[in-house]
Amino acid sequence: MTLEKRIAKTFNLTGDSWLKHANPWSIWTRFATLPFLVLAIWSRVWIGWYSLIPITVLVIWLIINPTLFKKPKSLDNWGSKSVLGEKYWAERKTNPVPLHHHSLITVLTLLQTIGGITLMVGLWKLNLSLTIVGSVLVYMAKMWFLDRMVWIFEDMQEK
Repeated sequence: MTLEKRIAKTFNLTGDSWLKHANPWSIWTRFATLPFLVLAIWSRVWIGWYSLIPITVLVIWLIINPTLFKKPKSLDNWGSKSVLGEKYWAERKTNPVPLHHHSLITVLTLLQTIGGITLMVGLWKLNLSLTIVGSVLVYMAKMWFLDRMVWIFEDMQEK
């Protein structure tokens, strides 16, 4: 089982749940959550242990979000295609994805990981520069990754 498939299982992304997550509202509300999570973690400086309240609410939001929205009326949009491309990518062991996608997705996943680690270090040390650099790297790599997922979706539709 691929890492992506395990993550999908954690978020209950099976069957029709993928279609619910492909709703643009689901995609963009999850995508917009990172700055709020950063702020909630940083707020430990101002409100101490009470910062765990918004952190917990945001983590719960990220977990349940993919299943809260209805299936989109149309899949003919960038966001929906990116999620369905992720589904193809997660299932690549049983339904192979064209090889020309593999190396770039590995690089983009590595960049997201580096950005995430940088962000976490910045938040741990309360270093604004590292926090901003990490956030920007996470967002840029994730957007490029999602764009690649759209490409995978379109390639797999032709297949």
